[in-house]
Amino acid sequence: MNRVDLHTHTTESDGTFTPRELVEAAAEAGLKTLAITDHDTFSAFDLAAPLAEKLGVRLVRGIEVTTKEGPRNVHLLGYFFAGPAGARFDSWLEHQLQGRRERNERLAARLREIGLNVEVAEAEKYGRRLTGRPHFARVLVDKGYVHTVREAFDRYIGESGDAYVEREAPGVETAVSEIRAAGGIVSLAHPIRLMAPSPEAEEKLIAGFVEAGLPAIEAFHSDHGASDVERYLAIAAKYELAVSGGSDFHGTHRVGVELGRINGGREIPEWILPALEERSH
Repeated sequence: MNRVDLHTHTTESDGTFTPRELVEAAAEAGLKTLAITDHDTFSAFDLAAPLAEKLGVRLVRGIEVTTKEGPRNVHLLGYFFAGPAGARFDSWLEHQLQGRRERNERLAARLREIGLNVEVAEAEKYGRRLTGRPHFARVLVDKGYVHTVREAFDRYIGESGDAYVEREAPGVETAVSEIRAAGGIVSLAHPIRLMAPSPEAEEKLIAGFVEAGLPAIEAFHSDHGASDVERYLAIAAKYELAVSGGSDFHGTHRVGVELGRINGGREIPEWILPALEERSH
């Protein structure tokens, strides 16, 4: 049995497991295929690949990027099976990272405006290679402004929080084009987070992404209940999309999320992998 998880994060972005710890945990959980999909960086793949080979875990080169569709943040997963993505894509990723750095400066300034004494450097102590909102959340907890990371997002840095600031991000069509040009296959991450007002509006959004070149959708995800999974599988069938799936494991940043499983302990089906690989060629 080839147990898979195609959506995980490490300390190279906003997870709490190092690349080594993640691979070890995956092997212990019985996973045979693991994709590390850190935000805007492939660095964890290179760090984890030797150990993964030693432990018998197939490591898939993956990434997660943030795009914009009107007011919505839309996350895309890219999967690369043929080696590094190349200089052009690396340059494009660096531009995305610069956008994150600029957003972090504005976020820290906004937090100070509302009376919370937070500096970017404090978040960067947690962020290592990439610093994001989860690292700011940990600073807010450390300083006693909130009790939990969840509260930090709900009150201050989430999209409806008092200190939320937008980040420059490419459009969906641009990101799909860049990932495909680099040899990757693109999947719409956790579509439930599109927060569409109705299933019909959600499908209309996804249909627009398909027109922009999207070839796959993440039907299996920890935020998706059984009815959500069935809805996204139906959309995949209707629009002839490949299906991806992953836990979106972040370590202690997402309590209750288990490697290789989604809500209710359901395993991520192994049949998704060959279909994705076929589309990547």
